[in-house]
Amino acid sequence: MQINITGQHLKITQSLKEYVEKKFEKLTRHFDNVINIHVVLTVEKLEHHAEASLKVSGNNIFAEASNEGMYAAIDNLVDKLDRQIVKHKEKLKDHHQREVEHHTIN
Repeated sequence: MQINITGQHLKITQSLKEYVEKKFEKLTRHFDNVINIHVVLTVEKLEHHAEASLKVSGNNIFAEASNEGMYAAIDNLVDKLDRQIVKHKEKLKDHHQREVEHHTIN
C-alpha cells in the first residue's frame, strides 16, 4: 500500500505524516486490497480539511472531512473511509455469493 500525502497551505511535518500512516493502516484491517492512497490536507481560515482517494481492487473510494483541528479531521476522514471500505467489501462478497448461487442453480 502506497500513501501519498499532499499539504495545501500547510507543511507536512514528520509527526503529521506518521499520524496519517498509522491511521490509514487501520483501513487495511478490513480490506487488504488497498493499492494506493492519496491524502490531501488543507487549511482554510480556521477550518482544517482532510480528503483522500483510495484505489482498491475494482473501485475508487473518496471521502472528505473538516474540523477545527487537523488531527480530528484526519480521524473523521478515516472513520468515513472505514465505513465505505466495509460496504465495498460486503458488496464484493454478496456479488460473489450470487455468482456462485447462479452457477449452482443452472
